[in-house]
Amino acid sequence: MYNPATFTLSDMTECGVALRKLGTGADSMEEVADRIVNYFYDQFIDLSNGASAFTLVRFFKTHPFGDLPRDLQIYAQTMLNQQAVPPATKCLTLLATQGDRVEWRSRQTSVGHQAIPLISEQLVAQSPMISQLIAQFELPIHAVLDPDPTLIVDLEQKTFNVFHVLDAVNSPYVPAQQEFVVPLEVRSVLGFGGMLPSGNLIAIIVFSKVPISRETADMFKTLALNVKLAVLPFDRGAVFDQQLLISH
Repeated sequence: MYNPATFTLSDMTECGVALRKLGTGADSMEEVADRIVNYFYDQFIDLSNGASAFTLVRFFKTHPFGDLPRDLQIYAQTMLNQQAVPPATKCLTLLATQGDRVEWRSRQTSVGHQAIPLISEQLVAQSPMISQLIAQFELPIHAVLDPDPTLIVDLEQKTFNVFHVLDAVNSPYVPAQQEFVVPLEVRSVLGFGGMLPSGNLIAIIVFSKVPISRETADMFKTLALNVKLAVLPFDRGAVFDQQLLISH
């Protein structure tokens, strides 16, 4: 187990090895993503009380609207007041989630985050957390909304930065201050991920009850590559868990 306040290079190496192995035997990217969020929630501990250092861990992936399961297409349209969404529109899609509250432990019970249509640069700009996440990944917004096939290899091989907010309270980049940040005592926010060969982006966002320094945040760049290796076999294959799709 790891303490975010004293995360070391040795911890990073050990954690990276474990993350790479989480794709073994999985049948979908969603299954791997679920293992990943549970790993971070279970393995990063607040030493003051022995509980998870993270109040919430989420795994997002951009996914074309036309390829989403029907329930997520309906959800995305609801986010735009039933506006028609072109099939190629990228949606920031929640693949997995784990957290302190029961409703944070299933993507189907998430409120407001199951599938967010990124229909225009203007719309993304209205969501400070999403736009700042993309900016700190050192990606132009248009490269996420409509990636140029001729540039995907360059984007994929690019070393991405992390999205890091040291002090979450009163940060303009972390919404729901009074409903979430303050009552849950969120101290820092960290996002990390990268571009897949398909041109879709993956991002893990953790909301930490323990302060995360910039030095620790920088080590998560390497962990992002390990996460990418774990999900890579499913980039052009099974993204969603078929059993969950049948049951819903």
